[in-house]
Amino acid sequence: MFEQRRPGAVLFDRDGTLIRDVPYNGDPDRVEPMPGAIDALVRLRRAEVPVAVVTNQSGVARGLLSPDEMDQVNAKVEELLGPFDAWAICVHDDGDGCTCRKPAPGLLIRAAAVLDVSPRDCVVVGDIGRDMEAARAAGARGILVPTRQTRPEEIQDAPEVAEDLTEAVDRVLKDARHEGGAFQGAVAGSALRVGGADWSRW
Repeated sequence: MFEQRRPGAVLFDRDGTLIRDVPYNGDPDRVEPMPGAIDALVRLRRAEVPVAVVTNQSGVARGLLSPDEMDQVNAKVEELLGPFDAWAICVHDDGDGCTCRKPAPGLLIRAAAVLDVSPRDCVVVGDIGRDMEAARAAGARGILVPTRQTRPEEIQDAPEVAEDLTEAVDRVLKDARHEGGAFQGAVAGSALRVGGADWSRW
């Protein structure tokens, strides 16, 4: 079992975890938060736990949506769920051989660097095996929140499984209370697109 310790940040997958998974979505009007997402993020922010998004967006590499459409969807996510302390986005496809696309750990390492925390002090919350593999590769704690699209073997292989985002955040905050003390705040509003030209700030 992964050693439970005070997290430096919680890194969320986007599609299927924070918002409903609409494959290769470039339409902000189709963004819908997953059940419990808003409340989970509110609780983490109140506890001063930095929150970030780490997401694969291969639709850009495949020409199924433009970088601008992706950015519009991400802006809608923040409009509905509130601001994140960092975004790490891989716009590559599997065949591109990058080091950022999950299950590689690059996105997690980059997000942790923006937040000035160690990847080993982060918790990764996602809905598929790629998220958990990336967490394992980065030395982070992984919590799987399965959906109907999650394969049984991914659930079986996950280091931890939570029924929903509420339970996942319950675990994070419970561990934090056991250790006591306040969390250090992160650099607010930072964003990066790993593998792309845009290393901007929201």
